Amino acid sequence: MVATHSHPSRREASENHIVLGLLDAVARDPAVTQRTVAMELGIALGLANAYLRRCVRKGLIKVSDAPARRYAYYLTPQGLAEKSRLTASYLSHSFAFFREARAQCADLMRSAAARAHRRLALIGSGELSEIARLVAREHPVEIAGTVAASRDQAALAADLAGLGTVDAAIVTAIADPDEAFEAALRLLGPDRVYAPALLRLRHPAGQPANPKPRR
Repeated sequence: MVATHSHPSRREASENHIVLGLLDAVARDPAVTQRTVAMELGIALGLANAYLRRCVRKGLIKVSDAPARRYAYYLTPQGLAEKSRLTASYLSHSFAFFREARAQCADLMRSAAARAHRRLALIGSGELSEIARLVAREHPVEIAGTVAASRDQAALAADLAGLGTVDAAIVTAIADPDEAFEAALRLLGPDRVYAPALLRLRHPAGQPANPKPRR
């Protein structure tokens, strides 16, 4: 029988992305803080803490006391094995993801340019935001910067204000994009928020989150 390899669901891929990022961070620096992990992955601090506790319960990470009321984190043998497995899974699907994300980001850039949305902010760091930056070079748009994905509208507003004037934003958060998308909609309005179709986000009116340019 020939083995088949199915692509992970969006939820599973998001969870794997966070766990792999967390395991990578601990492997690089046992003294890494939860805040640093959250910033690197573009997720909320509480979510980083929840995933860390989950990894500890599963026996992937061991925690020990460190000086100055800090903690040190270590990968267990099981954690090392899981890191290798997740890395292999990521590499096996990365090309298909890149091709799909690149095509969809290109569609968004064309839509944004047609609507005179030239200066764009990216909401959510990671692979998708890096692809969006690459694609933007091929279109008459400018990426003003990338801000952390947040469900907090005030925090998102402050981060976007730090970029100066922006015409619109593209949600590029892979982990929990729904909350970042909803916060962006409340802040900017539906006509100024875009998202690749692969995130499967929809506007409140039920339309896809990648509006077509007006004729």
